[in-house]
Formats: sequence, structure tokens, C-alpha cells
Amino acid sequence: MRPVTGPAPDPGLDTETGLRAAYGAHGPEIYRYALRQLGDTGGAQEVVQEVFLRAWRRADRYDPSVASLRVWLFAIARNVVIDEIRRVTARPWRRALTDDPESTPDAVGPADDTVIDTWLVEEALRRLRPEHRQAIVEAYLRQRPHAEIAAEAGVPLGTIRSRVFYGLKALRLTMDEMGVQP
Repeated sequence: MRPVTGPAPDPGLDTETGLRAAYGAHGPEIYRYALRQLGDTGGAQEVVQEVFLRAWRRADRYDPSVASLRVWLFAIARNVVIDEIRRVTARPWRRALTDDPESTPDAVGPADDTVIDTWLVEEALRRLRPEHRQAIVEAYLRQRPHAEIAAEAGVPLGTIRSRVFYGLKALRLTMDEMGVQP
């Protein structure tokens, strides 16, 4: 008689099955993001390839307790898009050899990059202790004075300053763990 076990764990990114599942779930969305950023279908396809290649190579670095797979893959995608933009900017003559002049975009729009940055910051803020998260949100996102935050929370002003300071340090560490590069 075999013991009853729970559902099988999801295969990791280091297996073909796991990588295919991740690609099926997130590949099209990463492609659309890269296409909006680059304005080039070939470049967007290369970005998607590079994202999943890096994910496969660094599968051991993915920690679901730090960030969701989607957030982790989009952090990689953001870095790959930045690398691609830098490559094209450094050698614009290469793009002119392969692209139709009418299809080349004038500039890469930052709107989608802002959305990704927002997701990453929100995910990192969720990882902080509640008192640090509250202090950072009130001081930086709502731009409230520390004295006002302290009065509302019923704690000394120095406590709020300390929470903001240590909260920012923890936020920086969390974003490093998520693979976000400045």
C-alpha cells in the first residue's frame, strides 16, 4: 500500500517542464512589455529568449518567499531591456542595417518601465515589517512630515526617523534579494 501524499510540487525552472510552464504563463506578457519598450519585434523576441535563458541559468537563485515568479521574471526582463537599449544606443548603425527606416521608433517610452518599477517596489514594501512600511509610505509616498507621522502614530519623533532609516535599509536589501539593479 502506497502512502497518500499531497499534490506534486511544481517543477523548477531548471527542468524543461518547469521552464515551459513559466514561458506559457509569462512569456507573452514579457514579449508585449519588451515590444512596447523597444518597438522592435525581433528585439522583443530576443529579450524573451534572454529572460528565460537567464531564468534557467539562475533557477537556483529564485526564492518564492522573496518574490513571485512573475515579479522575478519581470525584474530580469527589465534588466534585459535596459541592456538591449544600451546596446542599440551604443551601436545605432547595426540597427540601421536590419531595420526598415520607417519602422524604427524615435524613442523608447518609459511608461511601461514605470509600471514594472511600481510592481517591484510594491512587492519589496510587502516584505518589510509593518511599522517600517508605514513610516516609508507616509514619509516618501504621501510626503508627510516626520513630526506629523509621529503625532498620528503616538510615538516619539526619533522613533519615526529610526523607522524610516532602517526601513529604507531593509527595502534596499529586499530589492537586492529580488534581483533589482539600480
